Amino acid sequence: MSEIQLETERLLLRMWREDDFEAYAEICADPEVMRYLGGKTFNRMEAWRHMAVMVGHWQLRGFGHWAVEEKASGKFIGRIGFLYPEGWPDFEIGWTLAPAAQGKGYAIEGARRALAYAFTEMDRDHVISLINPLNHGALLSSVAATSYSRMPEIVSSVRFQVSGSLLGT
Repeated sequence: MSEIQLETERLLLRMWREDDFEAYAEICADPEVMRYLGGKTFNRMEAWRHMAVMVGHWQLRGFGHWAVEEKASGKFIGRIGFLYPEGWPDFEIGWTLAPAAQGKGYAIEGARRALAYAFTEMDRDHVISLINPLNHGALLSSVAATSYSRMPEIVSSVRFQVSGSLLGT
């Protein structure tokens, strides 16, 4: 499998490395970050297993979540990408960022680049995003990420499931 890397103005979406683990374990141990991702923090072993799932998804499906690196600092700040594990409803985009990386527009920037890749390089005709209705930040980021003026088909091809209802067209 070839390594797929995407770039934005401020972010590098790259394959996972073992040295991402310490920062990833910190993210997974943060109660606010994990609040809408099952509501339970991960201990170090659980964070390691979850990171291995991210790596394994690439091997098994040929796509997955990229490790996200802030270009200016070179720091690992989270993950953005796609999942479609066995039993999942559909091909989904998602992201998780470190608290220090939140509120800077990184989720929107990275999700836009990932969506552009999905629709142009992966030939996907739609993408879903399952979002807890109380996660206002993710809801707003999702709407902003799909408001991509150079690729209007993205807006009509992304669906958000919130509290059992489908939003979008």
